[in-house]
Amino acid sequence: MEVSIGYWIGFFVFVMIMLALDLGVFHKDNEEPSVKSSLLWSAFWIALAFIFAGGVWYFGGRAHAVDFITAYLLEKSLSIDNLFIFILVFSYFKIAPKYQHRILFWGVFGALVMRVIFIFGGAALLHQFEWLMYLFGAFLVYTGVKMLFEKEEDNDLNDSAIIKLFRKVLPLKEDVEEPHFVVRENGKRYATQFLLALLFIEASDLLFAVDSIPAVLAVTQDTFIVVTSNIFAIMGLRSLYFALASILPMFRYIKYALAGILAFIGAKMIINEGSKMLGGSFEISNMVSLSVIVGLLTISIVASVIVSRREQKQI
Repeated sequence: MEVSIGYWIGFFVFVMIMLALDLGVFHKDNEEPSVKSSLLWSAFWIALAFIFAGGVWYFGGRAHAVDFITAYLLEKSLSIDNLFIFILVFSYFKIAPKYQHRILFWGVFGALVMRVIFIFGGAALLHQFEWLMYLFGAFLVYTGVKMLFEKEEDNDLNDSAIIKLFRKVLPLKEDVEEPHFVVRENGKRYATQFLLALLFIEASDLLFAVDSIPAVLAVTQDTFIVVTSNIFAIMGLRSLYFALASILPMFRYIKYALAGILAFIGAKMIINEGSKMLGGSFEISNMVSLSVIVGLLTISIVASVIVSRREQKQI
């Protein structure tokens, strides 16, 4: 897809304006977003993503629009893991709901920067070394299978290597009540539990990006499509978290859907790259990928709801 520098500049200016409005206007006060407002914001970001897809269709054609929607839904589904991390981190550090939005804002901002760097780096590597498609594909299949059979992790972050590292290298004061990332006491600066929570969220997203970036590059290596779909998916994470935080634990089978999606995308990378070497006799299209992603997510959510309702009736 031919994209001029003006489109890139325009898109990033739009993102910066939305971020500024988010923290400086719509959520400038420390208060817990209501479920209603969170649902509305989630709907807004989803609608905006599909409007953007319409623009891609108009200027770039149907195929690029399908690529964008597939990449967007793939990133949106894989980012569900981030929501569970948010719940775990805020519970562990005892971050009050009214302060969570500010932490997530800066967490998302950092994630956007890291994702853009990862995407351009990954696309450049694949352009230079096409055989990496096999390596990325095998890694995604392995990750999917591992996720499918791994047991539920202990929710105690005291054993987390990341937390231990932060506590070792940072002077800490973890009983701060106001939402400051750094405080000064007796002339010395201390990191607070708010900064620890932010750093853990950033580190977690860095690990998640190792899975999600190769996966989205299997959909398309068009950097404009990959970057914009990633940003739209991440920008809506905060509102989605506040809208679904209370019911997310009910979706017990989401993990299996994500495992299936990763394994499928990995297999697609290997099959399509092998097909390309053999003259393109068989290739898994992005329409098929889109159907698989939507199908697996739908089945997992419906199954989770049915089982949860049956358990509630038995109580």
